[in-house]
Amino acid sequence: MHRKQLIVLLAFAFIFSFCKTPAPHPNAHSSKERLALADTLEQLLQFNLVDTWYPAAIDTEFGGYLSTFNAQFKPIGNQDKMIVSQARHLWNNARASQHWPTEKKYQSFARHGFAFLKDKMWDAENGGFFWQVERSGKPRGDSSKTAYGNAFGLYAVSAYYQVSKDPAALVLAKKSFNWLEQHSHDPIHKGYYQHLDKTGKIQPRLKTTPSTAELGYKDQNSSIHLLEAFTDLYQIWPDPLVKTRLEEMIYLIRDKMVNDKGNLILFFQPDWTPVSFRDSSRASIRQHHNLDHISWGHDIETAYLLMEASHVVGWKNDTTTWRIAKKMTDQCLTLGWDDRVGGFYGEGYFFKEDAGNITVTQDTKNWWTQAEALNTLLIMTDLYPNDPLDYYGKFKKEWQYINSYLIDHQYGEWYDSGLDRDPRSVERNKGHIWKAGYHQYRSLENCIKHLKAQK
Repeated sequence: MHRKQLIVLLAFAFIFSFCKTPAPHPNAHSSKERLALADTLEQLLQFNLVDTWYPAAIDTEFGGYLSTFNAQFKPIGNQDKMIVSQARHLWNNARASQHWPTEKKYQSFARHGFAFLKDKMWDAENGGFFWQVERSGKPRGDSSKTAYGNAFGLYAVSAYYQVSKDPAALVLAKKSFNWLEQHSHDPIHKGYYQHLDKTGKIQPRLKTTPSTAELGYKDQNSSIHLLEAFTDLYQIWPDPLVKTRLEEMIYLIRDKMVNDKGNLILFFQPDWTPVSFRDSSRASIRQHHNLDHISWGHDIETAYLLMEASHVVGWKNDTTTWRIAKKMTDQCLTLGWDDRVGGFYGEGYFFKEDAGNITVTQDTKNWWTQAEALNTLLIMTDLYPNDPLDYYGKFKKEWQYINSYLIDHQYGEWYDSGLDRDPRSVERNKGHIWKAGYHQYRSLENCIKHLKAQK
């Protein structure tokens, strides 16, 4: 099934399952307004985002994509290549070649990126995608691997096969899934180990491992992106084991990783015991903040990923997943939303002595959180049009925030952080190995299709 069909079916499934001819919301929105916004987003998606990156990022000398660009979007630095950003660039172009099928350049850019993933990022000797290579494709350092990196490789290759039908892409997708199954999957406690050496051996947590290190833990971030990858893979290869693992990840994320408040727990012992510093001193909590905090961006992104996965795997009337997704979205709006100008803060924490009140520990507003929120808020708008939280009003305010404080209308792309809280973001690199346009692409394309389909 093509992603366009999926978006439409997912949206209508939500509406038919939950909406019983409700009375008009006082902030009800018109078809004209939605279509006008869809046209605006369409222009920004292509000309501000995609055409800013490509062909500027096409590495014609060594293959693959350049990722580091300065504030004026000029390439800088050594341009080492990480699997995550290389995969995201490939995914962007695969999606763009579907979204604009008459624009043959995107098919060419996708084919170019796939060749680099297949020939340079994939370890021909040990299997798995390298975490990072030099610009030329030569592996760096110890050539370690992660479940997170391999998830993105699988995600991109699956998207590329969907549009190209290149048999080499399907072969690589199957090899990637099977490599994760053999080396990273935990047959006892389920889920996947994140850290692996170059041969695929799991790297355990040792007594000498620093308390602030992630090594040896299972985590939500690799898990949600494995869910994302398996969702795409199942659409091109509906293998029974792929379905089993996709369902396994839905259950783990929805039922173990999401806590009672609707936040994702970030790290776990191999048996899924949460890693928590809540009973430690305030100083210790801050020292270990990378392991234990609320990340509203991951929460609101995962709300969407769970709903998408549930739909693709074929769970009908899945009220449990929708309920959890709504709970995750609502706590983001209740705890992490800046109602004055819009936008979601980065991180927070429930310090024990604060009697259940949230403390915002990072009040800047990163680009990817705002992108993911835009998509999820629009889904919630059409699923719960009369909700007192007024999802459509929040969606419009989020869009206004993005347009005013994140989109660079002069040089293209988005700043890495909203200018209202972080004005120096205008001076920082517009692209780097962790910022490759993927969050914005997915959000804008999904929003365009929802806005056009619903009214």
